Amino acid sequence: MGQNQQAQMPAEELELSSIHDLYKFFIMECPSGSLYLHEFKRMFGVQPGTPEAQYMDNIFRAFDMNHDNTMDFIEYVAALNLVLRGKLEDKLRWSFKVFDGDDNGRLDRRELRKIVTIIYKIKKGSVTDEEGTQNLTPDQVCTRIFKEVDVNNDGQITLEEFLEGAQRSPWLQSFLQLDVNPSGWIQNVQTIMCCYMM
Repeated sequence: MGQNQQAQMPAEELELSSIHDLYKFFIMECPSGSLYLHEFKRMFGVQPGTPEAQYMDNIFRAFDMNHDNTMDFIEYVAALNLVLRGKLEDKLRWSFKVFDGDDNGRLDRRELRKIVTIIYKIKKGSVTDEEGTQNLTPDQVCTRIFKEVDVNNDGQITLEEFLEGAQRSPWLQSFLQLDVNPSGWIQNVQTIMCCYMM
C-alpha cells in the first residue's frame, strides 16, 4: 500500500514529544485505551459496506499484533511508524500480512483474488497493463501476479516470492498503491492535535 510513495514521504521520526502528543490524541479519541475497528474506519473516513471498509478490516487485523480485536497505543504507534518511515520491504511485508487471510505464510488464489477484487473496486475497475492500454479484470490481475511472483509455480506465493516479485515489478507496486492514504490522515491528526493543544 503506497509503496511507491517512499521517496515522497518525509523521513520523520516519532520523537518523545510527538509520542506524548499522539498519546494525548489517542486517549481523547479512545478513552478506553483501545482503538476498535469501527473507530479505526471512522478515523480514515471509510464508510461501512464499501470496498475500502473490507480492505480496512484486513489492515486493522494486520496491525492488531496480539489479535485481541483492538489496537492499543503501542500497535497504533507501530502503524504510524510504518506509514511514516517504513522502507519498501517493510511495507511489502505488511501488505503480504494484509493479504494472508488465514495467516499461514502463503497466499493462494482464493486469498489473492479476494484482495485483488477489493483493490479493483477501490480503483473503480481502472487497472491496466504496464502500457496503460488494456483494462484488466480481477482474474487477469491474479493471473498476472501469480505469473510474475510464483517462481516455483506451486500455486502459492510465499513471503519471499512476494517480496522479490514486487520489488522487481513496477506494475505490481503501482497496483498495490491505493488512495486510502494514511499519510494524509496522519497530517490531519497532527493538525487536530495542534488545535487541541492551543
